Amino acid sequence: MIRFYFHPTPNPAKIALFLEETGLPYETMPIDTSKGEQHTQAFRAINPNGKVPAIVDTEGPGGGEARVFDSTAILLYLAEKTGKLLGAPQDRPELLSWLLFLASGLGPFSGQAVHFQFAAPEGLDYAVNRYRREAERHYQVLNDHLEGRTYIVGETYTIADISAWGWLDRASRVLKGADDPLGSFPNLKRLFETVDARPAVARARAVGKDHEFKKVNDEETRRALFPSNYSPVA
Repeated sequence: MIRFYFHPTPNPAKIALFLEETGLPYETMPIDTSKGEQHTQAFRAINPNGKVPAIVDTEGPGGGEARVFDSTAILLYLAEKTGKLLGAPQDRPELLSWLLFLASGLGPFSGQAVHFQFAAPEGLDYAVNRYRREAERHYQVLNDHLEGRTYIVGETYTIADISAWGWLDRASRVLKGADDPLGSFPNLKRLFETVDARPAVARARAVGKDHEFKKVNDEETRRALFPSNYSPVA
């Protein structure tokens, strides 16, 4: 059994999709990041970085419980545990390269683009431009790579495609104001639509729907989501 610590945001969505694709038994553990539940001592014992997603595998290596945090680490761990969605052995170098490209580039720059366009104070034009343009550059790198390809790595659907789907699903926020946010990246758009049409996606989107997550963006929410913007409490 996998205990899956979840909030309805792009990185946890990747893990929800993997779990639904593979049928691995799991229990959803809601973590309301707008209420600061990611900063509790109990959750920090699972992820010291205070972020979702995280999992606890009750049947980890050696038969004991194992914690795993960071969406890319979780995808790799679960793919290796199940032997699914890893692609062909000869494609392993490409798989690792594109997974880390998504983990260190497309994902973080997309997140910062969203932050500075929607959450930051007005007047930070340099930061808005910087992160928006870098997100677009990462989109273009992956779009170019996908020319003539159905999937990111090899000939089959893998955890690299799942990782990309999680953030491409938020393209309308990353590229704020665009009528067709993936229209300038036709290969990315095709990849997203290919993954999004899979039956497991609808099930992944339903994860956590039975829990009422906080939606109000008030001072508590801002302090919970962006604690480094505030002086530490004495």
